[in-house]
Amino acid sequence: MNFNKWEKIAEQELINKKLYKLIKKSEEDINIYPIYTYENIKNIKKNEYSGCPPYKRGHKATMYANKPWTIRQYGGFATAKETNMFYRKNLQSGQTGISIAFDLPTHRGYDSDNNNISEDVGKTGVAIDSIEDMKQLLKNIPLDKTSISMTISGAVLPILATLIVTAEENGVNKKFIKGTIQNDILKEFLVRNTFIYPPKQSMRIAIDTIEYISKEMPLFNSISISGYHIHEAGANLALELGLTLSNGIEYVQQALNRGLKIDQFAPRISFFFALGMNFYMEIAKLRAARILWHNLIKKFSPNNPKSKMLRTHCQTSGWSLQAKDPYNNIIRTTIEAMAGIFGGTQSLHTNSFDEALALPSDFAAKIARNTQLILQYETGICQTVDPFGGSYLIEALTEKMIIQTLKIINKIDNLGGMTQAIINGIPKQWIEESATKNQTLIENGDKIIIGLNKYQSTETHHIPLKIIHNNNIILEQIKNIKNIKNKRNNIKVKQCLYELLQGAKTNHNLLYLTINAIRARATIGEISLILENVFHRYNMTYKLNTNIYKKYYNNEQEFKNFLKKINIFTNTRGKKPRILLTKIGQDGHDRGMHFIASALADLGFNIDINPLFQTPEYIAKNAIENDVDIIGISSLTATHITLIPQLINILKQRNANDILIILGGIIPIIDHKKLLNQGVSAIFTPDTKTLTIAKQLLKLLT
Repeated sequence: MNFNKWEKIAEQELINKKLYKLIKKSEEDINIYPIYTYENIKNIKKNEYSGCPPYKRGHKATMYANKPWTIRQYGGFATAKETNMFYRKNLQSGQTGISIAFDLPTHRGYDSDNNNISEDVGKTGVAIDSIEDMKQLLKNIPLDKTSISMTISGAVLPILATLIVTAEENGVNKKFIKGTIQNDILKEFLVRNTFIYPPKQSMRIAIDTIEYISKEMPLFNSISISGYHIHEAGANLALELGLTLSNGIEYVQQALNRGLKIDQFAPRISFFFALGMNFYMEIAKLRAARILWHNLIKKFSPNNPKSKMLRTHCQTSGWSLQAKDPYNNIIRTTIEAMAGIFGGTQSLHTNSFDEALALPSDFAAKIARNTQLILQYETGICQTVDPFGGSYLIEALTEKMIIQTLKIINKIDNLGGMTQAIINGIPKQWIEESATKNQTLIENGDKIIIGLNKYQSTETHHIPLKIIHNNNIILEQIKNIKNIKNKRNNIKVKQCLYELLQGAKTNHNLLYLTINAIRARATIGEISLILENVFHRYNMTYKLNTNIYKKYYNNEQEFKNFLKKINIFTNTRGKKPRILLTKIGQDGHDRGMHFIASALADLGFNIDINPLFQTPEYIAKNAIENDVDIIGISSLTATHITLIPQLINILKQRNANDILIILGGIIPIIDHKKLLNQGVSAIFTPDTKTLTIAKQLLKLLT
């Protein structure tokens, strides 16, 4: 053999051995190779073009070269008047569409004068109680020219009705309204939890909405099927995509069962995906989504090509934002935004860097918006359609993502479809397992987060935070509700609500009846309560997942040492340390609580978990009856500053102030001292390791 040829072969073998050691396994169980060649894509179909089925390279032939993505900012806070000013300012500054964030009481179908939800009014979105609030929210915004996106699923009927009647009373025909209503109730039962009624009744409402829009609002998207919240709850990308598309197929099947034709509604189905920090995989996810949806819908034999076209809005991840070194979040958001752009999103929302600390400030929101403007106008990104198309890496990852996602879709299908799978609690369990594994890898340092578990900074950043005190908001909303009830024809309102009640008992489309009630000036809460009388308000039970944290925690000796301490405590006290984990108020984000529950159970604690949406009175009663040592509260929505002191006072009144209160979640640092002085025993920020929390809890009890 020629020596030089032999030397090259030997050298290549050595390189291959080194490369083999560098192969990584993604969270989606996909091998990530350090080098990709033609061999990785030789069996993949070639000559696919943007704008042509199956739309892998984009839904339009020219993509951003002709029309850039729509720049949206998801926003809403306090009153309709304040939020209207925010929208108009953003539209003047380059934003091209409105995405409305409603407060939690609105999501859950409550009016602002309901005493049980007062602390949540106007905190994480705008309070909408009636048509008059919606008219104020959209004042001087041209509804026939501005795309309106509304993120709401539980109270979809009265909220969509207020938009329709607002347009009507402003002289705009509903046929010209552009935008999207989320209307994705299945996602609420999986992760977000802002449901009102049980799954089957909620699905009826979703299909009523799809039916109405398909007949009456040709430019409006009747549903935005959300993978975003599934991603944010901890699902890996294949799981996010598989569950989201399975949700989509469930809506399609239910609409067909209603008697609709596939081409009546499928062209106006839209999707909503998250964008995380796994850059290449996020691009592959969006490309895979378009192929999968095309092939899934093709089975229903549509005639309109648009029925098979997946269109999506994307939002950068909120979960990836870190409280430590928060200015790093600007970089994270930029990278995530670019993944969405290279993946071919139709519209985009970029999160504000301070959202790991509090609600986004105007300063941070401006940076987030300008991130998109700079990407759109200064980079040249828009000049080329699908710049990653043909890449060995991206094409191979797209194909692997399709394979992994189909496995999940087939599993859901074998379970009887998504509604049945949700009732059985299986997809929720998959998500929680994925989230727990991911969080444990971060705590181990196996998954690196700069500033959190590597290259930590000792600098302190003094960032002005947006804090909303809602006393005046509540007073204004109550005043508005009283005013509308005093001026309206109450006989007409009662008649409309009675017709809605009867419609809920029969098969009448409820959106038509809700629109009549909104015209008569019925409130959001009145409409929701009427439907609740028939459908009942739903509450979900929680099943504790265990042995996941234990499986992935990489310091076995440290784990065993802590278990020994727990055993000593148990032998001394005659029982394990018992913790009641709970949310307080109307916040349904429960990823953090479920992870902590699973991890602390693995570490030897006895864990109780409350149903969501609890009052201080219920939490205190449950804690006393179950003889817990600690109440652990997860907070994300700024209600802690008033509801926690209420809980402490109730415990004192019932001679149970020996029960310790601990807090975790998004709690502004300026609130810590006040809460600790009022009786909170410890506050854990999201970056605190679970074993550190466990050690401190045990120390507090001994």
